[in-house]
Amino acid sequence: MPTYAFRCADCGDTDAVFPMASVPAWLDCRACGGTARRIFSAPYLGAGSSTAMKLLDATKRTASEPAVVEALPSRRTSPGPVSHNPLHAELPRP
Repeated sequence: MPTYAFRCADCGDTDAVFPMASVPAWLDCRACGGTARRIFSAPYLGAGSSTAMKLLDATKRTASEPAVVEALPSRRTSPGPVSHNPLHAELPRP
């Protein structure tokens, strides 16, 4: 659920969590019991230190800073086991 900001004239700003369909325009202040009016502020887009945010940053970075290979690999790997079943020879090849 989203977090909404409310401002009390006496106590200042406070945050509250409501479903998007039922956000009130006014809220009772938790500190003084007065009326706190809903205010519009910049959205909270997430913490920049989270693991998911670090992964997104690393993925975006590969577009402008790709990994550079200095030389080809020294050893070639075998393609894998080959089937000698005659039915497999009739299968389409990629």
